[in-house]
Amino acid sequence: MRKRRMIEQTLVLVKPDGVARGLIGEVIKRFEQRGLKIVALKLVKIDMDTAKKHYTEDISKRRGEKIRNVLLDFITEGPVVAMIIQGVNAIENVRKLTGDTESSSALPGTIRGDYSHVSFNYADSKNIPIRNIIHSSSNSEDAKTEIALWFSIDEIYDYKRSGDEHIF
Repeated sequence: MRKRRMIEQTLVLVKPDGVARGLIGEVIKRFEQRGLKIVALKLVKIDMDTAKKHYTEDISKRRGEKIRNVLLDFITEGPVVAMIIQGVNAIENVRKLTGDTESSSALPGTIRGDYSHVSFNYADSKNIPIRNIIHSSSNSEDAKTEIALWFSIDEIYDYKRSGDEHIF
């Protein structure tokens, strides 16, 4: 059975480590080369309240409160590039480009596989975050929630790209 093609939007964050390492352009390049469209983009320094809405208590249930606190400190330590990526099956395609959340498991050719390598065990033993460059929404429900948290409706733009006729 063929999968239905859907135009979707998903949230992507270049985390403070990616910004500090000068990887913003490389990350954007990978999405644009794939034919995905950036419909919102901004550089922000988020506060702890926003961070807690992004890294919800659900993370505490799955990985523990200690891990959530490490993630909260990490995402607020420096500026973040937030963007909304749009395209056919954007959530799935973006997740393929970003690679596995655990950097040590991410395949070469993915963003995390090319720019990070630390395992959960190592990070947990040192009480540090996995500096894995990027965040992308896990599914359509998370994408809707995260997009609404990071962007207002007037920050999202619709426009034509020269290659759109091949995709949309």
